[in-house]
Amino acid sequence: MIIDDQQPVVAFTLSRYPRRYSGSHVLAHLGLDRWPLMHTEGLTFWRLLGVGQGRVFDPHADLQRSALFTVWRSLADLKRFEAHSKLMQRIHQRSEESWTVHMLPVTWHGEWGSRDPLRAFTPAPAPQEGPWIILTRATIYSSKIRAFLGAVPAVAEELLQQPTLINSVGVGEAPLLYQATLSLWTSLPAIKTFAYGPTTPHNHVIRRTRQEHWYREELFARFRPLASYGTWDGINPLPSFAP
Repeated sequence: MIIDDQQPVVAFTLSRYPRRYSGSHVLAHLGLDRWPLMHTEGLTFWRLLGVGQGRVFDPHADLQRSALFTVWRSLADLKRFEAHSKLMQRIHQRSEESWTVHMLPVTWHGEWGSRDPLRAFTPAPAPQEGPWIILTRATIYSSKIRAFLGAVPAVAEELLQQPTLINSVGVGEAPLLYQATLSLWTSLPAIKTFAYGPTTPHNHVIRRTRQEHWYREELFARFRPLASYGTWDGINPLPSFAP
């Protein structure tokens, strides 16, 4: 799918840094990079994100990795940021590997930071065969953390067994309370079966979150990729979208 440079677009960047950089180095930039992002032209929403260990939610941070989720007024603004910003230059120079995907929302509901970050978009047409990118994000009530952590292992185990899962990562704005997962899939039917199958652990958790009111806020979005460059675990997970 080709879009006009003036259309809004979403981007996600996942970076991994060499061990010679301490965890405090990565954490410092999660704070220091806020200032330039606040003053970036065309950037309508952004979140600097810590990353959990492994491929799913993990309460233990991976201090060698970080992520950046951004929403842009236009593709032209995003391209200018990637080509000229000192922040992106630093990421590419210092990271051992970095992967970026440009994408368009197909369906979504909910809020992030008390607003809909995708409100400027017209839903994109669904890809006929895939792949799909799924973002699930929630702010968890502190009184529900124990229940949430108890439910995670079964869901995570089933997720990693899915043959149509390309890759996934758990990210968050702060330990435990603000959590998100970004996952890549080859097809939509498999996503629906995993998420909403009547006997699946994930569907069981969905019912519990509603009944027990785990989340103060949540956002769910399905995206179709536009471009994919760099590497994640040594490969470009969406090679057909490479520039």
